Amino acid sequence: MRILVWHVHGGWMNAFLRGTHEYVVPRPDDEATPPHLPDRARAVAESALRGEEVDLVVLQRLEELEAVERLLGRVPGRDVPAVFVEHNTPKERPIDQRHPLAEQRAIPIVHVTHFNRLVWDSGDAPTAVIEHGVPDPGALYTGALPALGVVVNEPVRRGRVTGTDLLPAFAEIAPLHAFGIDTDLLPGALGLGPDRLQVVGDLPTPLLHGELARRRAYLHPLRWTSLGLSLLEAMSLGMPVLILATTEAARAVPPEAGAISSDPDDLRAAARTLMDDPDDARRRGLAARAFARAHYGLERFLQDWDALFEEHVAAHAAARRRRTRSLAGATQPALVSIMEGTDR
Repeated sequence: MRILVWHVHGGWMNAFLRGTHEYVVPRPDDEATPPHLPDRARAVAESALRGEEVDLVVLQRLEELEAVERLLGRVPGRDVPAVFVEHNTPKERPIDQRHPLAEQRAIPIVHVTHFNRLVWDSGDAPTAVIEHGVPDPGALYTGALPALGVVVNEPVRRGRVTGTDLLPAFAEIAPLHAFGIDTDLLPGALGLGPDRLQVVGDLPTPLLHGELARRRAYLHPLRWTSLGLSLLEAMSLGMPVLILATTEAARAVPPEAGAISSDPDDLRAAARTLMDDPDDARRRGLAARAFARAHYGLERFLQDWDALFEEHVAAHAAARRRRTRSLAGATQPALVSIMEGTDR
Protein backbone atom coordinates (compact mmCIF):
# COMPACT_ATOMS: atom_id res chain seq x y z
CA MET A 1 0.00 0.00 0.00
CA ARG A 2 0.97 3.62 -0.40
CA ILE A 3 0.48 5.24 3.02
CA LEU A 4 0.48 8.94 3.83
CA VAL A 5 1.82 9.70 7.32
CA TRP A 6 3.30 12.80 8.92
CA HIS A 7 6.67 12.49 10.69
CA VAL A 8 5.72 13.04 14.34
CA HIS A 9 6.49 10.99 17.46
CA GLY A 10 9.94 10.10 16.19
CA GLY A 11 10.46 6.94 18.26
CA TRP A 12 7.17 5.45 17.12
CA MET A 13 7.85 6.45 13.50
CA ASN A 14 11.25 4.76 13.68
CA ALA A 15 9.40 1.47 14.05
CA PHE A 16 6.36 2.22 11.88
CA LEU A 17 8.35 3.16 8.77
CA ARG A 18 10.16 -0.19 8.80
CA GLY A 19 7.19 -1.99 7.30
CA THR A 20 6.80 -3.33 3.77
CA HIS A 21 4.65 -0.50 2.40
CA GLU A 22 5.52 2.69 0.54
CA TYR A 23 5.35 5.66 2.89
CA VAL A 24 4.68 9.22 1.74
CA VAL A 25 5.89 11.67 4.39
CA PRO A 26 4.66 15.27 3.90
CA ARG A 27 7.01 18.14 4.58
CA PRO A 28 6.39 21.91 4.46
CA ASP A 29 7.67 23.41 1.24
CA ASP A 30 10.23 25.52 3.08
CA GLU A 31 11.64 22.73 5.27
CA ALA A 32 14.25 20.07 4.63
CA THR A 33 13.55 16.37 4.32
CA PRO A 34 12.84 14.68 7.69
CA PRO A 35 16.02 12.98 8.88
CA HIS A 36 16.78 9.26 8.74
CA LEU A 37 13.94 8.14 6.47
CA PRO A 38 14.23 4.46 5.52
CA ASP A 39 14.34 3.38 1.88
CA ARG A 40 10.59 2.76 1.62
CA ALA A 41 9.74 6.27 2.84
CA ARG A 42 10.05 9.42 0.80
CA ALA A 43 9.45 13.02 1.76
CA VAL A 44 7.08 14.96 -0.48
CA ALA A 45 6.57 18.72 -0.37
CA GLU A 46 3.04 19.54 0.75
CA SER A 47 2.42 21.53 -2.44
CA ALA A 48 3.11 18.38 -4.47
CA LEU A 49 0.78 16.06 -2.54
CA ARG A 50 -2.20 16.69 -4.83
CA GLY A 51 -0.48 14.51 -7.44
CA GLU A 52 0.02 11.59 -5.08
CA GLU A 53 -2.29 8.59 -5.14
CA VAL A 54 -2.42 7.12 -1.64
CA ASP A 55 -4.26 4.04 -0.46
CA LEU A 56 -4.56 5.01 3.20
CA VAL A 57 -3.84 7.90 5.56
CA VAL A 58 -2.42 7.44 9.06
CA LEU A 59 -3.35 10.47 11.19
CA GLN A 60 -1.66 11.38 14.47
CA ARG A 61 -2.85 14.96 15.11
CA LEU A 62 -6.30 16.50 14.73
CA GLU A 63 -5.04 19.22 12.38
CA GLU A 64 -4.06 16.55 9.89
CA LEU A 65 -7.75 15.90 9.12
CA GLU A 66 -8.02 19.35 7.55
CA ALA A 67 -4.56 19.08 6.01
CA VAL A 68 -5.47 15.90 4.11
CA GLU A 69 -8.58 17.50 2.62
CA ARG A 70 -6.72 20.68 1.73
CA LEU A 71 -3.59 19.06 0.30
CA LEU A 72 -5.03 15.92 -1.31
CA GLY A 73 -8.48 17.19 -2.16
CA ARG A 74 -9.93 14.08 -0.47
CA VAL A 75 -11.89 13.80 2.76
CA PRO A 76 -10.26 11.27 5.14
CA GLY A 77 -12.64 8.49 6.08
CA ARG A 78 -14.92 9.18 3.12
CA ASP A 79 -12.78 9.56 -0.01
CA VAL A 80 -9.70 7.76 1.32
CA PRO A 81 -9.38 5.22 4.15
CA ALA A 82 -7.90 6.74 7.30
CA VAL A 83 -7.00 5.70 10.83
CA PHE A 84 -6.10 7.92 13.78
CA VAL A 85 -3.28 6.88 16.11
CA GLU A 86 -3.89 8.05 19.69
CA HIS A 87 -0.49 8.23 21.36
CA ASN A 88 -1.56 10.04 24.52
CA THR A 89 -3.58 9.63 27.66
CA PRO A 90 -6.39 12.19 28.13
CA LYS A 91 -5.04 15.36 29.71
CA GLU A 92 -8.08 17.26 30.98
CA ARG A 93 -10.31 14.62 32.61
CA PRO A 94 -8.55 11.30 32.96
CA ILE A 95 -11.68 9.13 33.11
CA ASP A 96 -14.56 10.75 31.23
CA GLN A 97 -12.84 12.91 28.62
CA ARG A 98 -14.53 12.49 25.25
CA HIS A 99 -12.18 11.78 22.37
CA PRO A 100 -12.36 14.41 19.60
CA LEU A 101 -13.22 11.67 17.07
CA ALA A 102 -15.81 9.97 19.26
CA GLU A 103 -18.81 11.14 17.20
CA GLN A 104 -17.84 9.46 13.94
CA ARG A 105 -17.58 5.87 12.71
CA ALA A 106 -15.49 6.19 9.56
CA ILE A 107 -12.02 6.61 11.13
CA PRO A 108 -10.89 3.99 13.65
CA ILE A 109 -9.01 5.25 16.70
CA VAL A 110 -5.95 3.09 17.19
CA HIS A 111 -4.65 3.33 20.75
CA VAL A 112 -1.03 2.46 21.49
CA THR A 113 -1.88 0.89 24.87
CA HIS A 114 -4.84 -0.93 26.37
CA PHE A 115 -4.85 1.61 29.19
CA ASN A 116 -5.37 4.40 26.66
CA ARG A 117 -8.43 2.71 25.19
CA LEU A 118 -9.75 2.06 28.71
CA VAL A 119 -9.60 5.67 29.91
CA TRP A 120 -10.58 7.53 26.73
CA ASP A 121 -14.31 7.85 26.04
CA SER A 122 -14.20 6.93 22.35
CA GLY A 123 -17.97 7.05 21.87
CA ASP A 124 -19.22 5.47 18.65
CA ALA A 125 -15.84 5.44 16.94
CA PRO A 126 -14.39 2.00 16.19
CA THR A 127 -11.28 1.36 18.27
CA ALA A 128 -8.29 -0.95 18.23
CA VAL A 129 -5.09 -1.38 20.20
CA ILE A 130 -1.73 -1.90 18.54
CA GLU A 131 0.93 -1.99 21.21
CA HIS A 132 4.37 -0.51 20.67
CA GLY A 133 7.10 -2.28 18.77
CA VAL A 134 10.76 -1.51 19.39
CA PRO A 135 13.58 -2.32 16.96
CA ASP A 136 16.06 -4.47 18.84
CA PRO A 137 19.00 -2.25 19.95
CA GLY A 138 20.97 -5.29 21.09
CA ALA A 139 21.93 -6.51 24.56
CA LEU A 140 24.23 -3.56 25.25
CA TYR A 141 23.85 -3.42 29.02
CA THR A 142 27.00 -3.27 31.15
CA GLY A 143 25.73 -1.41 34.23
CA ALA A 144 29.31 -0.31 34.87
CA LEU A 145 28.27 3.06 36.29
CA PRO A 146 26.45 2.85 39.68
CA ALA A 147 23.90 5.46 38.65
CA LEU A 148 20.23 5.68 37.67
CA GLY A 149 19.53 6.57 34.04
CA VAL A 150 16.44 8.73 33.42
CA VAL A 151 15.14 9.56 29.94
CA VAL A 152 12.49 12.28 29.82
CA ASN A 153 11.74 15.22 27.56
CA GLU A 154 10.94 18.63 29.06
CA PRO A 155 10.92 17.41 32.67
CA VAL A 156 10.70 20.89 34.19
CA ARG A 157 7.78 22.08 32.07
CA ARG A 158 5.87 18.81 32.53
CA GLY A 159 6.66 18.59 36.24
CA ARG A 160 4.47 16.16 38.18
CA VAL A 161 3.32 14.42 34.98
CA THR A 162 6.86 13.13 34.48
CA GLY A 163 7.50 12.65 38.21
CA THR A 164 10.19 15.32 38.23
CA ASP A 165 9.36 16.18 41.84
CA LEU A 166 10.32 12.61 42.83
CA LEU A 167 13.85 12.78 41.46
CA PRO A 168 15.63 14.41 44.47
CA ALA A 169 14.64 11.50 46.71
CA PHE A 170 16.14 9.03 44.24
CA ALA A 171 19.27 11.16 44.00
CA GLU A 172 19.83 10.39 47.70
CA ILE A 173 20.20 6.71 46.78
CA ALA A 174 22.34 7.01 43.65
CA PRO A 175 23.46 9.70 41.21
CA LEU A 176 20.93 10.51 38.50
CA HIS A 177 22.07 10.73 34.88
CA ALA A 178 19.42 12.57 32.85
CA PHE A 179 18.87 12.17 29.10
CA GLY A 180 16.38 14.05 26.95
CA ILE A 181 15.21 17.44 25.72
CA ASP A 182 15.64 20.36 28.16
CA THR A 183 17.16 18.22 30.89
CA ASP A 184 19.73 21.01 31.28
CA LEU A 185 17.04 22.86 33.26
CA LEU A 186 16.87 20.17 35.91
CA PRO A 187 19.81 21.20 38.16
CA GLY A 188 18.42 24.69 38.67
CA ALA A 189 14.86 23.48 39.16
CA LEU A 190 15.76 20.73 41.64
CA GLY A 191 18.75 22.31 43.36
CA LEU A 192 20.92 19.26 42.79
CA GLY A 193 24.67 19.53 42.34
CA PRO A 194 26.79 17.57 39.83
CA ASP A 195 27.55 14.89 42.42
CA ARG A 196 23.81 14.02 42.53
CA LEU A 197 22.66 14.92 39.01
CA GLN A 198 24.56 14.66 35.76
CA VAL A 199 22.89 16.04 32.63
CA VAL A 200 23.77 14.05 29.52
CA GLY A 201 21.18 15.77 27.33
CA ASP A 202 19.42 14.91 24.09
CA LEU A 203 21.44 12.32 22.17
CA PRO A 204 20.85 10.60 18.82
CA THR A 205 19.19 7.24 19.40
CA PRO A 206 22.23 4.95 18.74
CA LEU A 207 24.42 7.04 21.03
CA LEU A 208 21.66 7.24 23.66
CA HIS A 209 21.38 3.45 23.76
CA GLY A 210 25.09 2.95 24.24
CA GLU A 211 25.34 5.55 26.99
CA LEU A 212 22.17 4.53 28.80
CA ALA A 213 23.28 0.90 28.90
CA ARG A 214 26.32 1.87 30.98
CA ARG A 215 24.08 2.94 33.88
CA ARG A 216 23.21 0.37 36.55
CA ALA A 217 19.42 0.76 36.27
CA TYR A 218 16.73 2.69 34.47
CA LEU A 219 14.32 4.89 36.45
CA HIS A 220 10.86 5.62 35.03
CA PRO A 221 9.04 7.92 37.52
CA LEU A 222 6.29 9.14 35.17
CA ARG A 223 2.85 9.40 36.75
CA TRP A 224 0.61 9.89 33.72
CA THR A 225 1.92 8.67 30.40
CA SER A 226 0.71 6.40 27.65
CA LEU A 227 3.83 4.21 27.83
CA GLY A 228 7.30 5.67 27.32
CA LEU A 229 9.21 4.11 24.45
CA SER A 230 12.41 4.87 26.35
CA LEU A 231 11.27 2.38 29.01
CA LEU A 232 10.82 -0.38 26.43
CA GLU A 233 14.15 0.50 24.83
CA ALA A 234 15.90 0.32 28.21
CA MET A 235 14.38 -3.10 28.82
CA SER A 236 15.46 -4.21 25.35
CA LEU A 237 19.02 -3.11 26.16
CA GLY A 238 18.97 -5.52 29.11
CA MET A 239 18.60 -2.90 31.85
CA PRO A 240 16.76 -3.52 35.12
CA VAL A 241 13.98 -0.96 35.50
CA LEU A 242 12.33 0.90 38.36
CA ILE A 243 8.86 2.10 37.43
CA LEU A 244 5.83 3.63 39.08
CA ALA A 245 2.85 1.28 38.92
CA THR A 246 0.70 3.68 36.91
CA THR A 247 -1.12 3.57 33.54
CA GLU A 248 0.18 0.63 31.42
CA ALA A 249 3.08 -0.29 33.72
CA ALA A 250 1.53 -3.47 35.14
CA ARG A 251 1.17 -4.92 31.65
CA ALA A 252 4.56 -3.75 30.35
CA VAL A 253 6.93 -4.66 33.20
CA PRO A 254 7.06 -7.98 35.09
CA PRO A 255 8.29 -7.77 38.72
CA GLU A 256 11.37 -9.86 37.93
CA ALA A 257 12.58 -7.13 35.53
CA GLY A 258 13.36 -4.78 38.42
CA ALA A 259 10.73 -3.17 40.61
CA ILE A 260 7.23 -1.84 40.00
CA SER A 261 5.27 -0.07 42.73
CA SER A 262 3.01 2.90 43.37
CA ASP A 263 5.10 3.61 46.49
CA PRO A 264 8.28 5.53 45.57
CA ASP A 265 9.90 4.26 48.78
CA ASP A 266 9.68 0.71 47.41
CA LEU A 267 11.47 1.83 44.27
CA ARG A 268 14.14 3.63 46.27
CA ALA A 269 14.80 0.48 48.29
CA ALA A 270 15.07 -1.52 45.07
CA ALA A 271 17.45 1.08 43.64
CA ARG A 272 19.72 0.69 46.66
CA THR A 273 19.76 -3.10 46.18
CA LEU A 274 20.65 -2.77 42.50
CA MET A 275 23.47 -0.36 43.29
CA ASP A 276 24.90 -2.78 45.84
CA ASP A 277 24.42 -5.98 43.83
CA PRO A 278 25.52 -5.75 40.17
CA ASP A 279 24.86 -9.46 39.65
CA ASP A 280 21.23 -9.08 40.70
CA ALA A 281 20.95 -6.05 38.43
CA ARG A 282 22.27 -8.11 35.53
CA ARG A 283 19.80 -10.95 36.19
CA ARG A 284 16.89 -8.57 36.33
CA GLY A 285 18.08 -6.86 33.16
CA LEU A 286 18.09 -10.17 31.31
CA ALA A 287 14.51 -10.78 32.44
CA ALA A 288 13.55 -7.28 31.27
CA ARG A 289 15.10 -7.85 27.86
CA ALA A 290 13.44 -11.24 27.40
CA PHE A 291 10.02 -9.81 28.24
CA ALA A 292 10.43 -6.76 26.00
CA ARG A 293 11.55 -8.81 23.02
CA ALA A 294 8.65 -11.24 23.48
CA HIS A 295 5.93 -8.62 23.90
CA TYR A 296 7.18 -5.46 22.17
CA GLY A 297 9.16 -6.77 19.23
CA LEU A 298 9.13 -5.03 15.86
CA GLU A 299 7.81 -8.02 13.88
CA ARG A 300 4.63 -8.34 15.96
CA PHE A 301 4.07 -4.56 15.76
CA LEU A 302 4.31 -4.47 11.96
CA GLN A 303 2.16 -7.59 11.55
CA ASP A 304 -0.57 -6.03 13.70
CA TRP A 305 -0.54 -2.90 11.54
CA ASP A 306 -0.65 -4.92 8.31
CA ALA A 307 -3.69 -6.82 9.55
CA LEU A 308 -5.49 -3.62 10.52
CA PHE A 309 -4.66 -1.98 7.18
CA GLU A 310 -6.06 -4.89 5.18
CA GLU A 311 -9.23 -5.08 7.25
CA HIS A 312 -9.91 -1.36 7.20
CA VAL A 313 -9.19 -0.80 3.50
CA ALA A 314 -11.53 -3.70 2.65
CA ALA A 315 -14.24 -2.31 4.96
CA HIS A 316 -13.86 1.16 3.44
CA ALA A 317 -14.20 -0.23 -0.09
CA ALA A 318 -17.32 -2.17 0.90
CA ALA A 319 -18.84 0.96 2.46
CA ARG A 320 -18.19 2.94 -0.72
CA ARG A 321 -19.89 0.27 -2.81
CA ARG A 322 -22.93 0.41 -0.53
CA ARG A 323 -23.07 4.20 -0.84
CA THR A 324 -22.82 3.94 -4.61
CA ARG A 325 -25.66 1.41 -4.79
CA SER A 326 -27.75 3.56 -2.46
CA LEU A 327 -27.24 6.64 -4.62
CA ALA A 328 -28.05 4.67 -7.75
CA GLY A 329 -31.26 3.42 -6.16
CA ALA A 330 -32.25 6.91 -5.11
CA THR A 331 -31.93 8.27 -8.65
CA GLN A 332 -33.82 5.41 -10.34
CA PRO A 333 -37.39 6.69 -9.65
CA ALA A 334 -36.47 10.08 -11.07
CA LEU A 335 -35.20 8.45 -14.27
CA VAL A 336 -38.38 6.38 -14.58
CA SER A 337 -40.47 9.50 -14.13
CA ILE A 338 -38.58 11.29 -16.88
CA MET A 339 -39.04 8.34 -19.26
CA GLU A 340 -42.78 8.18 -18.51
CA GLY A 341 -43.12 11.88 -19.15
CA THR A 342 -41.40 11.42 -22.51
CA ASP A 343 -43.85 8.68 -23.50
CA ARG A 344 -46.80 10.93 -22.83
